[in-house]
Parts: sequence; C-alpha cells; structure tokens
Amino acid sequence: MAAKIPVTVITGFLGSGKTSLIRHLLQNNQGRRIAVLVNEFGELGIDGELLKSCQICPEDGESNIFELTNGCLCCTVQEEFFPTMLELIKRRDSIDCILIETSGLALPKPLIKAFRWQEIRNAATVDAVITVVDCAAVAAGTFASNPEAVAAQRQADDSLEHETPLQELFEDQLACADLVVLNKTDLVDEKTKAQVEELIKQELPRVVKIVESDRAQLDPSILLGLNAAVEDNLDSRPSHHDTEEEHEHDEEIISTHVILDRAFDPEKLQHQLQAIAQQQEIYRIKGFVAVPNKAMRLVMQGVGTRFDQFYDRPWQPEEPRQTRLVFIGRDLKSSEIESQLVALGVRS
Repeated sequence: MAAKIPVTVITGFLGSGKTSLIRHLLQNNQGRRIAVLVNEFGELGIDGELLKSCQICPEDGESNIFELTNGCLCCTVQEEFFPTMLELIKRRDSIDCILIETSGLALPKPLIKAFRWQEIRNAATVDAVITVVDCAAVAAGTFASNPEAVAAQRQADDSLEHETPLQELFEDQLACADLVVLNKTDLVDEKTKAQVEELIKQELPRVVKIVESDRAQLDPSILLGLNAAVEDNLDSRPSHHDTEEEHEHDEEIISTHVILDRAFDPEKLQHQLQAIAQQQEIYRIKGFVAVPNKAMRLVMQGVGTRFDQFYDRPWQPEEPRQTRLVFIGRDLKSSEIESQLVALGVRS
C-alpha cells in the first residue's frame, strides 16, 4: 500500500500570517511537490491569487492550488472539502504533501474529523495542525482571553456570556495545535513577547512547541514531517464546541468586498483604510491595488489599523487593472466603505 499523503492544516486568526507562511513554504519547497487548498471567508478570493502569483512556483503548479470560497471550511466539509480531497487523492503519485489554509474564522476540529472518513483515511493523514498567532495583535488584547475584562463585564451585566465567540475561536485554534508559530515578533519588545508566550501556554492543553517568526519565514523542516496523525488523537485537543452537533458562527461577522476601476496612491489609500477601520469594527482588510503609472500589482493587507504592502507581480496584458479589496468585520456598512474609496480613487 502506498504511503499516506501528509496533510498540514494551517489555522490562525484573521491576519495572523497564514498565507505568508504558505507562500514562503512554496518558494522554499526543497523539491517537494506541494498541493495547497485555500479556504476564504467571502466570495472574492485573495489568498489563492497571492499563492498563484508566487514567482518561484513552476507554471504548472497553479493546478495544485485549490480555492474554496464563500463558506467557512469547518461548516462545508462534506460539500466542498470532501470532493476536492478525493481529486487530490487521485493524483497522489504526483503530490508529496498537502497544505490546507483555513479561513481565519474556522474551527480546526470539524475539518480534521473528516480525515476519519474511510475514503480519506486510507490515503491521507493530518501530519500536524499549525496555529499562527499575530504576536502584536494579541499583545494589544485583540482576540485573546482577558479574564479581568470578562469579570468586569459579568459584574456589570449578569446576562453577558463569559466569553465572546472570537475568544473561543482563538482558544480552540490553540488547543488543536501541534506547533504554534508566534508571528510578527519584530513588532513587539522582548518583555511583551514573553507575556504573549505565557498567555498562549495557558491556553495549550498539552506541551506544544512555540516558534518565533518574523513575516512567517521559517524553514520547511520545522513545519513539515511532524507525523502527529492528528485524526487519531482528537480527544487530547479540547474545544468549546465538542458537545455540539453543529457549531454556530457569530452571524454579525461578515465579509464584504469592493471592486473598483480606479487606481490609488498607496499612501493615501492606506490612510483612508486606516480611517475606515477606526469608523467600523473591521478585523481584516486585504486585496490588490492598481497604482497610477505602475506596471506592478500592489498587495495591501491590514489588521485593525496596522498595514503592510508589497508588489507581487506585473499586471497581465489581458487583466483589468482593478482595485479589489476584501473587508472582514462585524456588522459592516458596505456602501459607506465603497463611497469613501470611490471619492479617493482616480479612474484607471
């Protein structure tokens, strides 16, 4: 019998650096033939495009990148993930390993349970769950447990839940991990980094290695080949949703996108997006920007009001030079976002 395909599940909250981690793995694949399955929250796929634009990947490698959009993978395992995995299993002779990037709002365990299904179990195994954590965001108190604040809320209003859905999600992603990547450590000092590490350790039910990372640049040997067979030991990975038949997401957390035939000055656009992020409860902004008189496509990504940007590839001759941005947040006002950007941009 042929060896099972090792599958690495990469989870972590919005903007933690999952796509950057996979992009670095593809660019430093050390001869491995890697297939990637990307799950996006929302209809407009950005992460898959970023991976396909990876300059070092072979041209035929694009067929090894699969995008599942408009649905959280942990809710659509049977409808979307299962048939895609069966297609990958058929090509097992040409694949050395599979990377699965979950959306930032996905729970890892429902996905991993699918690897117990007979059709998948005989051909693939979960080599490891890697949870990527944005060190700077956690240090700022974003999407992490805050016992003091919860206690204060309970005193003020006994009807409030002990934990918000986002806090539960952060904890569940950590509880399922075989390896935690503490990313963006360059944005905090040593004392703050140590405090974040201690918080993470408190959420881990087992002894799990924590590795530090700057822009998710880690050697593949650290991330691949952990041989954890995660599907066989899920009981040691507690979840807030273990007793539920189905889990529910916070329905106020939505994704919206804008597609504009406009070009933008990067600095002015970033300032405008930062202003929008302060006006509305936006967790994540990401997308592609057309820049006047620039032949390259600009990638812009933001977590809260913190942004980074880089040019990933030239615009293709047949490709419309559009600005496409995805916004993920709570109870978003899409029309306000679009109107502010339309007023700023220049028709391309």
